[in-house]
Amino acid sequence: MSELKNYKEALTLPIFDTISQAANQLGVESYVIGGFVRDYLLQRGKVKDIDIVAVGSGIALANQVSKLLPNTPKVQVFKTYGTAMLRATDIEIEFVGARKESYKKDSRNPIVENGTLQDDQNRRDFTINALALNLSPEKYGTILDPFGGLEDLKKGIIRTPLDPDITYSDDPLRMMRAIRFATQLNFEIEKASLEAIARNKDRIKIITKERIVDELNKILLSDKPSIGFLLLEKTGLLPHILPELMALKGIDEVEGQTHKDNFYHTLEVVDNISENTDDVWLRWAALLHDIGKAPTKRFHKRNGWTFHGHEFVGAKMVFKLFKRLKMPLNDKMKFVQKMVLMSSRPIVIASDVTDSAVRRLIFDAGEYIEQLMTLCEADITTKNPKRFKKYHNNFKIVRQKMVEVEERDRVRNFQPPVTGEEIMKTFNIKPSREIGIIKEAIKEAILEGEIPNEYQAAYDFMLEKGKALGLSIS
Repeated sequence: MSELKNYKEALTLPIFDTISQAANQLGVESYVIGGFVRDYLLQRGKVKDIDIVAVGSGIALANQVSKLLPNTPKVQVFKTYGTAMLRATDIEIEFVGARKESYKKDSRNPIVENGTLQDDQNRRDFTINALALNLSPEKYGTILDPFGGLEDLKKGIIRTPLDPDITYSDDPLRMMRAIRFATQLNFEIEKASLEAIARNKDRIKIITKERIVDELNKILLSDKPSIGFLLLEKTGLLPHILPELMALKGIDEVEGQTHKDNFYHTLEVVDNISENTDDVWLRWAALLHDIGKAPTKRFHKRNGWTFHGHEFVGAKMVFKLFKRLKMPLNDKMKFVQKMVLMSSRPIVIASDVTDSAVRRLIFDAGEYIEQLMTLCEADITTKNPKRFKKYHNNFKIVRQKMVEVEERDRVRNFQPPVTGEEIMKTFNIKPSREIGIIKEAIKEAILEGEIPNEYQAAYDFMLEKGKALGLSIS
């Protein structure tokens, strides 16, 4: 094990002195390990969490640290895993005793034994996550790097400390983590490690859907998500996780006519939208916006390849996908469904921007109109400069028309100028089918531009419609 350099400057947070003091009082060695060390050396952002290894009881160290801190923060203990956690100045600190692990074939949950620091570093997923900073007073800040993690950080390499086949078979989630880190850090997965992921891809089946989705979200939230999805496809993991996306891959040809590869197009759209939003659900919408194209693909001699109704089919597939992956079946899912369902609407009206079409677009999209426009603008992936410019100019026209229509007609978050109660009172009728017919007619008249979105105009229209239905004013 090599102690290569002192990094005392990494340990400027007061909490490190407190942990060092607590460990000294207990007579145990303590180390900062994993993500904090990696991210400090890469100069990545704000500290959110810190992992501490004690060569002894991590739970006892956490309790001792708590006693030394102001207000004695509560220690959460996870006895099953021999870990403890506390929060100090908005930083989550996890304590664990140094351990060695062994695994059963059907589970990623390890059988744990007490061990040395070297045992603990051996069990880490990647060399860049096995770096440890010593908190002992006499060696404060010295780094322990048994697997060449510092060199891998410099070269931008993801590599396992031990045999990658064992590492990935023991805990298959590490395959997802390798791809996630490669995506987030723009690192390259070492060839032997990448090949091991491909060999062990079927082991992903033992991982819970929730953990897989957590990694997918992190890939989607990276600067260039396509890196991760291309690696998932290359290693054979993607068919296990998102077969709907995998089904888009490939180009068919009939009678010399082809269509674009919707898999690679989708990844371009996700990269495009990632430049303009950090909303993970809008990025999900970009990832899934074309999944309905695989089941709706047809070839017609006259029209060539078509994907009629793919938005409607895709929106229904979103529900099944979310349910299978145990993702939230709530407003987030409904938002993604809506984006998929409406993903072609702005594109369709961009070539003929009428007031009524824009009113309907705003009405149907409601509060999500901006997200929909962002998605549709990201959907422009043509490599033809003239067409690219034309499409974007058309969207500018749509956006301008949206502003004009909304200022005049106020159809976003539309509320009927005339209520059902007023219709019943005017015609002295009880709840009935006619009320719905009149309300729908008023809405349609406003959206078509036949009447302005104003009370008096809507009231007069109501009287006319009621008369046509044989109703009389009370």
